[in-house]
Amino acid sequence: MGFYEQSVLDASGNEVSMSEYKGKVVLVVNTATGCGFTPQYEDLEKMYEKYHEQGFEIVDVPCNQFAGQAPGTDEEIHEFCTLKYKTQFPQMKKSDINGENAIPLFTFLKSQKGFEGFGKGPKAMMMSGIAKKMDKDYKNNPDIKWNFTKFLINKDGEVIERFEPTHDMADVDAKVEALL
Repeated sequence: MGFYEQSVLDASGNEVSMSEYKGKVVLVVNTATGCGFTPQYEDLEKMYEKYHEQGFEIVDVPCNQFAGQAPGTDEEIHEFCTLKYKTQFPQMKKSDINGENAIPLFTFLKSQKGFEGFGKGPKAMMMSGIAKKMDKDYKNNPDIKWNFTKFLINKDGEVIERFEPTHDMADVDAKVEALL
């Protein structure tokens, strides 16, 4: 099964097939409202506004598996994002992305692009420390390590790249633009 055979539930519980995004560039991201990376919503919204007309979509899947940083209901999460960051892209139902209850979309994405590191710099070092406390073998498995991990899918439904939350958002923007 490929990307287009996957589906997720939207915040109202309706099934959203990834086949709706055929021919578009898609960024799938797991999010949280109470995270140090939450300001990335601002960058995501800018990208959405800049590229949506050209065929860019964001699939936002809130997740509460990392230090309980997305504690609200789907409605509360949506309200926070639209009020604080004026997000216009759709949010899906809060879901697990790791473990036995992980939604199939994230199981698929992790099978296509595993963890390749947090990069360099202070945030990368901090995230390595956090990840090591959660999973001593974190470097050797594809699990999502934290909020705001992103997967970039091209117009053919191929998972092109995985960006950890420490990845420079300007680079994510440039890669999206290149695929459009």
